[in-house]
Amino acid sequence: MGQAGSSSLHWLRDPFAFLGRHDGMVRVFQPGAERVTLIAGGAESDLQAEGSEGLFTGPAPAGDYRVRTQWPGGGSSEAADPYAFAPQLGDLDLHLLREGSHWDLALRLGANIDAVDGVEGTRFAVWAPNAQSVSVVGDFCSWDTRRLPMRLRHDGGIWELFVPGVGAGARYKYAVLGADGVLREKADPLARATEHPPATASIVAPPPDFAWTDAAWMADRGERQHPGAPISIYELHAGSWRRPWHGGEHDWDALADQLIPYLTDMGFSHVELMPIAEHPFGGSWGYQPLSPFAPSARYGDAVGFARFVDRCHAADIGVILDWVPAHFPSDAHGFARFDGTALYEHEDPREGFHPDWNTLIFNLGRREVAGMLIASALWWLEHFHVDGLRVDAVASMLYRDYSRREGEWVPNVHGGRENLESIDFLRRMNAMVRERCPGAITIAEESTAFPGVTAAPEHGGLGFTFKWNMGWMNDTLRYMEEDPINRRWHHGLMTFGPVYAFSEKFILPLSHDEVVHGKGSLIAKMPGDPWQKFANLRAYLAFMWAHPGKKLLFMGGEIAQWHEWHHDGQIDWAALGDPNHAGVQALVRDLNALYRAEGSLHQSDADERGFAWAVGDDAENSVFAFHRRSAYGASPLLCVVNLTPVPRHSYRIGVEAGTWDVVLNSDDPCYAGSGLETASSAEAQPVPAHGHPHSVELVLPPLATLVLRHQGA
Repeated sequence: MGQAGSSSLHWLRDPFAFLGRHDGMVRVFQPGAERVTLIAGGAESDLQAEGSEGLFTGPAPAGDYRVRTQWPGGGSSEAADPYAFAPQLGDLDLHLLREGSHWDLALRLGANIDAVDGVEGTRFAVWAPNAQSVSVVGDFCSWDTRRLPMRLRHDGGIWELFVPGVGAGARYKYAVLGADGVLREKADPLARATEHPPATASIVAPPPDFAWTDAAWMADRGERQHPGAPISIYELHAGSWRRPWHGGEHDWDALADQLIPYLTDMGFSHVELMPIAEHPFGGSWGYQPLSPFAPSARYGDAVGFARFVDRCHAADIGVILDWVPAHFPSDAHGFARFDGTALYEHEDPREGFHPDWNTLIFNLGRREVAGMLIASALWWLEHFHVDGLRVDAVASMLYRDYSRREGEWVPNVHGGRENLESIDFLRRMNAMVRERCPGAITIAEESTAFPGVTAAPEHGGLGFTFKWNMGWMNDTLRYMEEDPINRRWHHGLMTFGPVYAFSEKFILPLSHDEVVHGKGSLIAKMPGDPWQKFANLRAYLAFMWAHPGKKLLFMGGEIAQWHEWHHDGQIDWAALGDPNHAGVQALVRDLNALYRAEGSLHQSDADERGFAWAVGDDAENSVFAFHRRSAYGASPLLCVVNLTPVPRHSYRIGVEAGTWDVVLNSDDPCYAGSGLETASSAEAQPVPAHGHPHSVELVLPPLATLVLRHQGA
């Protein structure tokens, strides 16, 4: 998409030393032009062509001037001379860039509309310290790599240029002559807008200027998102939740019109969007991003996304974004070999290549790279009022030998496997979020036993607010996939979770990863005939909502759709015509309401005093029972789970004295359950059981979960 630079124009590597006004002369480089005229103070004078390469010279006027260029075919252009302007980045900018601590990076690098000396245009700036030369190319220069060479600021390795007359919507890239002598056209890593894929150009974005209406939400969101709050997250892929009505393109406004009422009706507190930063390959679901500051053009512009967030907040719904600092794809227009060297990635593939995803790994040991990524995190939180970031693939960042065989990884400076640079990056990122974004949360997708993921950095932790509990998810799904007749042999898979449930602040995730690539949907994982499958899923979801930990459910799970998720499809909304699917949806709605209403279910999610086994050892009957309590005066709850299709009559469980009312029964006919007759309440009797002087006698429906609330003696 452009012409190669001329090897004879060595002065283009330092254009400001030659172009513009020098020693009473003006030099303008406009290859291909027929005529170039200076306009100053109402007077015009033609410049003379010097040779055939496009250099025009003439006497300099006394004051400011403009350049009019006549092109073959009769077209013309007129603008101030880019080489008549002083550097735009200050020394403080360069210092902060070098230190990796410029948190307003997207407003200094990239493309920013500005007025300089009364002239309107766009400031372009890009980090490419090892490049031989860099030019801006775009619609405004016919993608000619020769016309707009940039100035190198040696102190920071930044190339910059103010281009008069360029405004919002202009497409552009950087033509980078690398240290290896190869000319590459690169999209802007700091672009705030991009073309719709598969096109790859960056777009000059207007200055961020959205009229937010969510001041009240932002002021008190910390109370909505702390470890004792009822956080129930609906994970969503924006492009496949529901296909646009009546055809057309996806956009944030249409999604908000349909999604926000649905989330409100279902009682979810948050929506978590799979990555929306621009990514070239839709099949990566956003997990291979190349524009960490730009919302994907697939769904509209940045203002549309801001409006979506604002509308969610107006409906008391928090917005969490999936954010990917672990790796990036090797597409030619992206980060890879950006200036002819391994600038953003590691040179050694043992450090810089992900064998699982065929992607490249950010070199977080470089201050500029780490600083850019932290600035990206802050950009979404500060400029888009996003309430939290779920950080993808943290486990792969923490260990140098992640998914690598012996000899395929490089030990750290101490000879160990921990990635010290990534650990430092994560701590710093979380510290900056806590400092600059009050009430915002960060969530780690981390699948190992790395200690202190949610402990504060000053206490040796990584500083995340929450961690996905991958162990709970793996164990309990393995158990649920077993035929009930065999579950007695796998009882520990369900009881192991509470052993470590309070070692971190956990979110229980049933995410997109569990319903793709042949794993089957949630309902398809369940054993038995169709009725048993639905009963199993209802019991499991109720067990999840009763278990310590915040909740996350991927779209489609709430209606028990049969098919796996595919990013080119949509949720099987038609399934809700079947009472079984509608029953699961109704259950999830009621579980969210119960979780929000009952302090004992959410206030103690991260407090070990809020959980106690009543029955944890009845493997023979596959029955589990536990108490949930709160330190804040909420009524205690008893949660009982029967995971065989056999009803259990006269099942005795030790409790404190008083009346226990059934507040949820996953076997209720309103959820398409069997409707086995069970009492609506039970009075504790002075019969000792399970270490209590009193107990209740219950009928346990088949494949069902009961939740009972204590009403006192």
